[in-house]
Amino acid sequence: MDPTPPAKTTAAPPPLLRRLVAIDTKISQEIHILAKPFLPHSLLLLLEISADFRLFFPVALSLLLAPLLSPNPNPNSGPIQLLRPFLSPLLLGLLLDLALIGLIKFIVRRARPVYNKNMTVAVSVDHFSFPSGHASRVCFVAALFYLSAAALTDALVYFRSTSPAIERWIGAEVKAVSVLVSVVWAWAAATSISRILLGRHFVFDVFAGACLGVLEGVVAFHFLRF
Repeated sequence: MDPTPPAKTTAAPPPLLRRLVAIDTKISQEIHILAKPFLPHSLLLLLEISADFRLFFPVALSLLLAPLLSPNPNPNSGPIQLLRPFLSPLLLGLLLDLALIGLIKFIVRRARPVYNKNMTVAVSVDHFSFPSGHASRVCFVAALFYLSAAALTDALVYFRSTSPAIERWIGAEVKAVSVLVSVVWAWAAATSISRILLGRHFVFDVFAGACLGVLEGVVAFHFLRF
């Protein structure tokens, strides 16, 4: 009879990595504890919902396909055509982000903070913490808004020419787009930070997710446009 094969053992991480993980864990918990009495939980949950893939993807798909965006029956003219350089990488970038985040989480398998409470887990990889999918998603969107400023400006010029009321409200298109991009970046930063404050992620999870999201924005803008 063949001898029983030895049980597989998982190699312990290097001491430096264990030390960095311990520091990250401690700092993240301290931030969560310090902010908890001051920030309304409902606001943090609202930021969480605003960046959910299940909300973002249908909206992006609807905007790309909706014929109601243009009064012109020709789909190759009007705001659909003007916004396509923004909407198409937005849609494909969201799918890219979902795939990359799921793959990295499955490989790394870092557990979420022990103080993470009342979180709805849609798929099994969401049990894992690294990297933050919300941070990557919002930073991807913010980076894409920044890179697509020209397309957004062209769309505003079109809308401004169709209605005097819109013309008075928008004013200078470049300034309006600049304000819009700033608001999106502020939302992305607030949502990313809220992941730590809610106890969903550690600091390094959010940092890595944000960096990945910006990189995805660059890739989507240059290579995922149609």
